Amino acid sequence: MRGKAVWIVGIMAFVLFISGMAIAQQDYPSKPFEFIAPAGPGGGWDTTIRMVARVLQEEKLVPVPMPVINKPGGGGGVALAYLQQRKGDPYTVAVYSPPLLLINLTGQTKLSFKDTTPIARLISDYGAFAVPKNSPYQSISEVMEALKKDPKSVKVGGTSSPGSMDHVQFLIAAKAAGIIDLDKIVYIAFQEGQQLAALLGGHIDLLSTGLAETQGPMMSGDIKVLAISRPEPYDEGPFANVPTLRQGGVDAEFINWRGLFGPPEMPNYAVKYLEEKLAQLEKTQLWDEICNTNGWDKSFLPAEEFKAFLAKTNEEYKEVLKAIGFYKGE
Repeated sequence: MRGKAVWIVGIMAFVLFISGMAIAQQDYPSKPFEFIAPAGPGGGWDTTIRMVARVLQEEKLVPVPMPVINKPGGGGGVALAYLQQRKGDPYTVAVYSPPLLLINLTGQTKLSFKDTTPIARLISDYGAFAVPKNSPYQSISEVMEALKKDPKSVKVGGTSSPGSMDHVQFLIAAKAAGIIDLDKIVYIAFQEGQQLAALLGGHIDLLSTGLAETQGPMMSGDIKVLAISRPEPYDEGPFANVPTLRQGGVDAEFINWRGLFGPPEMPNYAVKYLEEKLAQLEKTQLWDEICNTNGWDKSFLPAEEFKAFLAKTNEEYKEVLKAIGFYKGE
């Protein structure tokens, strides 16, 4: 009898658990979300998630508040650790981009994108490779030819640390161009705001950075952007006449993607709900205007396709980091 009673209690507990899940799913969302920017105010992560919250609210796509909380530190590692504390929570959402992969691959944290729940990719931004107006290099292929002859002949600069985005996007291009000794390429990291002065002052030969950082000095004629890392050329806008890497003879691209993630084991009903709302957001005029203002490409991917993209991209980053001795994985 005692065993039977225990069995009945267990069944009842399971039924109550399932009933509770069904009610939670039916009422979702019933309280405010916690939207997380893994860096301080004003940067790319902060701007992206605040604009997402704005559109979801103003277009009345989500009926509950979505306050944004900044959790800076560790290149996104602090927020990633916080997500582990929120395991299974359907109301915690963070924004991430390539550093989510890079901080794991370079050993800054043991946590990876596999310790999150990808919800959707939203936008893409791209890299730019610039030289001073008086540079001897007139094309990206000329830069690559110089590096083939002597990997130390071109000093490359960026604002991200060695092994992070500005460095990696150039290495991906160099690897595609057939340069073998990637570890011998000189890369110098600068504090934000110093990189342009270093380029114009001749301290570096080429600047690897984001499109936004080169637009002003390119339009003023101080620098020349040799190539951008976008898969396809722009039809209009300030970079319409700048070749892509492929147009410059280098079969590569680098996408500075941004997407939303939940904590590990986020319930499937929450992922599906948010995925659907973000797909609706992507079709609004307000989102179009925000993307145009910020120079973002809309590049929506639902959860399953986003997971596949992350796995493929992670392997690509891993290969270049191995080539320069920065990979700290197993």
